[in-house]
Amino acid sequence: MSPAPKPLVQRAARLFLLLAALASAPALSQMLPPEVEAALARARLPREAVTMLVADADAVRPPRLAWRTQVPMNPASVMKLVTTYAALDLLGPAFTWTTPVYVDGPVRDGVLAGNLYIQGQGDPKLVLERLWLLLRRVQGLGIHTIAGDIVLDRSAFDVADIDPAAFDGEGQRPYNASPDALLINFKSVVMTFQPKRDEQTAQVNFEPFLSGVATQSAVPLSACECGDWRAALAPAFGDPARIGFAGSYPAACGEKTWAVAYAEPRSYALRAIGGMWAEMGATLKGQVREGAVPASLAPAFAFESPPLAEVVRDINKYSNNVMAQQLFLTLGLQQRRRGTLEGARAALRQWWNDRIGTGEGQPVFDNGSGLSREARISAAALARMLQVAWRSPLMPELVASLPAMGVDGTLRKRTLRSGGAAHLKTGSLRDAAAIAGYVHGASGRRWVVVAIANHGSAGAARPAFDALVDWAAQDN
Repeated sequence: MSPAPKPLVQRAARLFLLLAALASAPALSQMLPPEVEAALARARLPREAVTMLVADADAVRPPRLAWRTQVPMNPASVMKLVTTYAALDLLGPAFTWTTPVYVDGPVRDGVLAGNLYIQGQGDPKLVLERLWLLLRRVQGLGIHTIAGDIVLDRSAFDVADIDPAAFDGEGQRPYNASPDALLINFKSVVMTFQPKRDEQTAQVNFEPFLSGVATQSAVPLSACECGDWRAALAPAFGDPARIGFAGSYPAACGEKTWAVAYAEPRSYALRAIGGMWAEMGATLKGQVREGAVPASLAPAFAFESPPLAEVVRDINKYSNNVMAQQLFLTLGLQQRRRGTLEGARAALRQWWNDRIGTGEGQPVFDNGSGLSREARISAAALARMLQVAWRSPLMPELVASLPAMGVDGTLRKRTLRSGGAAHLKTGSLRDAAAIAGYVHGASGRRWVVVAIANHGSAGAARPAFDALVDWAAQDN
């Protein structure tokens, strides 16, 4: 018998090696695990409404599961993963925002004979405690009376004012706050209700004190069960000049807090800064107004934000929309010198092409927070980014920013039946739900898990997502 032709032998050898490699690799499944299928059936969610992917974090093995992974989906708040990792990569975890403060005039005997300027540069975490520190720095310059005005410069971001209720009709929810170069306390008011049984009233404390806004210091107590205590208060939040209640507060509730968005977002910073300056025992003879810093002035000091690594933890663990949008616009400002949505989108598109590649298709970033009906990303693209991040020196910062299942953030009350561990970002809109991040397998391997549902009943997908995470963790 004559020997087989040499090319045929070589092809047979290559085929043998390929089959051996496939036999040793985890099987790629186009079918969903039975427990996931059962959870989807209970939720009455069709398989065609979801995309799911479980892939090796190191990207050295084929995926364990891939279902509709190339379909662009609305990821809800999971889009924050893209914005935060891009920011860590482009700006660095030690990046900080500065808020320059300018003094226009001499200071004599505690009086500034001129204006004080505060120039916003997009700090996402200028909350009340930090605003107080900024104003204490002003007093540290020897200023206790301002003869002129406090002028707020918000020109670093060029974004149109939007109706807070436009997205979902929930204009009083702080998550609908819009970005602002000088974002103060997320434009929200926090009310604390403390029952005083001997007086049959609940004392109401408001933070911050907003200048020119009348507030109601007490409401009657009622003997009702706690239940829907917010509705029982019959709040009136629509008047920018007054915050009040027509109802009562159930004594059974004990102490409660309630954060609401202020009715007139554009004037919030003016009122909050004016109110705090007065509460600090200082005097303003002029007014708080908007305006530009004169080009001839140099900063008296620059107030610094916490580092980006800390801000990213706040964004991802608690899914803070307006902080994510502040960061998104900052990328445009820093990379393109344009604090606009288009500038930010251009910066993200360039980063994605350079760092992640174009093979899986480019996401639609929209506003970078996921609070959007237009944002889109495929499971394959998001998983690819998470694999790149896993192999990056920035991996510890990104993973530490994600909610730990059963421990903190938006996953504090969700645990794995298998007892495993996971760091995952969640997302939820009216018709979109998602979860994505890293799962620690029982074998010691680390898995990237992405699951997205787009459907009118997407909120019912949570048990299916949890079942998928459990399945990924049980990889022995």
